[in-house]
Amino acid sequence: MKKNKKILLATFVIVMFVLGGAYLLRPPVPKGFLGKVESITIGYSPFESTALLWIAQDQDFLKRNGLKVTLRKYDTGAGSLDGMLNRETDITVGTTEFPLVRWAFQKARICTIGSIDKSEFVYLVGRKDRGIEKFSDLKGKRVGTTLRTIAEFHLGRFLELHGMNMQDISLVDVKTPAEWVNAVVKGDIDAIATAQPYAGLAKGQLGANAVFWPAQSSQLQYGLITSTTEWITNHPEPVRRLLRSLVQAEAYAIRNPNEAKAIVQKALNLKASYMETVWSQNQFVVSLDQPLILAMEDEARWMIMNKLTSEKQVPDFLEYIYVDGLKAVKPEAVNIIR
Repeated sequence: MKKNKKILLATFVIVMFVLGGAYLLRPPVPKGFLGKVESITIGYSPFESTALLWIAQDQDFLKRNGLKVTLRKYDTGAGSLDGMLNRETDITVGTTEFPLVRWAFQKARICTIGSIDKSEFVYLVGRKDRGIEKFSDLKGKRVGTTLRTIAEFHLGRFLELHGMNMQDISLVDVKTPAEWVNAVVKGDIDAIATAQPYAGLAKGQLGANAVFWPAQSSQLQYGLITSTTEWITNHPEPVRRLLRSLVQAEAYAIRNPNEAKAIVQKALNLKASYMETVWSQNQFVVSLDQPLILAMEDEARWMIMNKLTSEKQVPDFLEYIYVDGLKAVKPEAVNIIR
């Protein structure tokens, strides 16, 4: 009997050893999402403010949280927000707060559920051969930007901080990514206010003929996740799942910065040297904080002052922020004063 017990014990040890070795060689694949999979369509514009979305997609965080995602690309964040309001998508990721402010003046029923980026990467690129060497030389020049986007606001604020305003320049609406570079490089305009990487591309092609100034005056802009109030109300669970995926992407980027850069670089077809430069200009954090409210109020006052709206009062932007989703996923990231 004792001999049989020893044989059984030895056999058990051998089996466990073999199984343990197999586990170490090939860990079990985590199970997929077991609940109901939700389908959502996300609009985006190809800027690094969308970094957490690409990381979440690459690392299967979206799929693991039960989301089947269809992506739709737009040239600008304002365009992606317009597309969402036209029901082309369910939600937008990465658009700045400026278009939301514009739609708030029109009483649109939209809300942001969180910010995924705080950044400073709008620049003004000018041509020296058009007599642009210092800030005041912009007066009377043909200066391009994309109207109805945050670049227009940053250009206006830049001019004001240097003793000018929009009436002192000849403002040109430059609408597409190709134009953002080519218009100033070919000389159709004298300068342009636009975001990276396009500002850097224009600077590179102009070479020694370029002047290059940061246009944001140290005021951060936000990459927001935005949808209609109706869609958010009817889809609280997909909202939480999307936010959870992006929070997981944030944690991944903190733990694996080099891998995260590589993911975003590949997704947006950017150069490695550009990624190294621009990465530090962004804070890829999922949050809802008070400075976002202050930024929107500042932009609203600027719109009123420049007669971009017929409204005279700054909207109550608390009505355009949905906090419940992020409170459920990352409560410490919600710092909105109500």
